[in-house]
Amino acid sequence: MNIFRHRPFGLLAPALLIAVAGCSSADDSATVAVPSPDAKTATVCRKLHRVLPHTLDGHGRDDPEPRSAYTAGWGNPAIILRCGVVRPPKMIDPKVAEGGDPDAIAGGVNGVDWLMEKQGDGTWRFTTAGREAYVQVSLPKGMSAQDAGTGVLTDLADAVKKAIPQGIASMRG
Repeated sequence: MNIFRHRPFGLLAPALLIAVAGCSSADDSATVAVPSPDAKTATVCRKLHRVLPHTLDGHGRDDPEPRSAYTAGWGNPAIILRCGVVRPPKMIDPKVAEGGDPDAIAGGVNGVDWLMEKQGDGTWRFTTAGREAYVQVSLPKGMSAQDAGTGVLTDLADAVKKAIPQGIASMRG
């Protein structure tokens, strides 16, 4: 069963009106857990790192600590990207495919499929699907998915398509 039906992002917007959040700290410097991808995934993540945009939805690049080819950040508080993460458990949940899980939505933006997960604190996290590496994007609290999420995912689409081939990612990341 393919849980990543191609749905226009516009249909998802009402479900994404909730504020989205990420991995930023309350001070000026964001810190994130750096993924530990396998060799194949590491190669495509390093390629993605080289082609990521300098600005994302109007926010300048400001990578988090510790610096890594597997992480990137924009703005303050930071929009955080992590490449080579493990597959989210909800990615294989049949309730997501059937639209029966309000905490996870599958959809596509500009040719890139995403799993959009509502986190325990009511915020959202986005993870690519159907690519040879899982790329996760978290938006900081206060950024709405409709206002910022659409722009962020749209701005990342070209880099993801260029660097991360379509296919099946390792379960481990």
